[in-house]
Amino acid sequence: MAKTENLLEQIARIESETGIPRTIFAACPNSVSVVRAAFRAAKRNNAPIYFAATLNQIDCDGGYTGLTPAEFVRLARIEAEAVNFTGPAIIAIDHGGPWLKDKQSIERWSAEDAMEGVKKSFEAAVEAGYDLIHVDPTVDIYVPKGEIIDIRVVVERTVELIAHVERFRRAKGLPAISYEVGTEEVHGGLADETTFDRFLTGLKEGLAKAGLADVWPCFIVGKVGTDLHTATFDPAVARALTARVRPYGSYIKGHYTDGVSNPEQYPLCGMGAANVGPEFTMSEYDALAELEVREREMDREGRVAQLSHITDVLKRLVCESNRWRKWLHGEEVGREFDALTPERQMWLVKTGCRYIWQSPEALVARQTLYANLRRAGYDPEEVVLGRIERDMDKYFHAFNLINLNDLLR
Repeated sequence: MAKTENLLEQIARIESETGIPRTIFAACPNSVSVVRAAFRAAKRNNAPIYFAATLNQIDCDGGYTGLTPAEFVRLARIEAEAVNFTGPAIIAIDHGGPWLKDKQSIERWSAEDAMEGVKKSFEAAVEAGYDLIHVDPTVDIYVPKGEIIDIRVVVERTVELIAHVERFRRAKGLPAISYEVGTEEVHGGLADETTFDRFLTGLKEGLAKAGLADVWPCFIVGKVGTDLHTATFDPAVARALTARVRPYGSYIKGHYTDGVSNPEQYPLCGMGAANVGPEFTMSEYDALAELEVREREMDREGRVAQLSHITDVLKRLVCESNRWRKWLHGEEVGREFDALTPERQMWLVKTGCRYIWQSPEALVARQTLYANLRRAGYDPEEVVLGRIERDMDKYFHAFNLINLNDLLR
């Protein structure tokens, strides 16, 4: 049995024994600080941890974190050992599909090239020792504006990608892995119940025809009311979707759980897992901004030779990256950054920092900030990690994961 299925099976057994439902917390590893904080938080809460990494973040070309799949697995092992974390750690690809890597979309790769690129990414992940792959071919940049991709195409591409991974894995004699399918995005075409059901039945038939009747996703992504700009989880929808997928042996996975106002409802509705990502980039930014305030106080006291100007540097780098344009609202498209409201500018900078944390200028600014504060006896990295951990803790608590590792043993 694959590692993720084994964890889900154990959690289901524990729920039957204790009556306490649980949802797995998945962190998006958009910086080394987030990875480090996640292991520290998981260790302290005595709970499993799950990393959902997009191909924009971690891929064969390094992604915006600078990490390849093999390097990420190595980093995770090192960080786990650093805090003596011995509980379950799941490493997964998030949103693996054609054109979901920004480079493919910007350069308008053909369908064939985009699919081949995704297959190479999957191969690298499998060889590196990933535990799960989210297969998500629900976007097609060549579908006319205003239309959605044909669900039959989504099924065909999903089966093609899973079949490729299984052939590659088995030929290499590598361990079984788990799968996640679907998307919560409206443009993905799985937003309504009828299409959702057609996808499930079509996938079941397609995998059987491909000789993969024994392969089935443990997670199916459901649109449960949340997106990057909405923080209200819909329990009624979640229960309805859960009732649809449990007969297949799957669980609903929630995305965009960032800052959700009612996270305690997730386990009560049978949600298998939930992803949180940009929220922790904002946590990291806020901690650095707080440290900069102290740095400026020290400067006024004549205790700093050179200021880091870290928030100014981060804002400029985010603007120059142009990746903030991806997250503009409809009425904002075409505007320059300075034409946006101050609130929107700040949100785009805070969430967009994940794209530029590893740029040389950002690294130098951070090291300058840290060096200034260390001379005054501060431990700036501890402040940053502590802020991220604090924001992770609420999910460990809301998802009923505290001390789960003891029960798993």
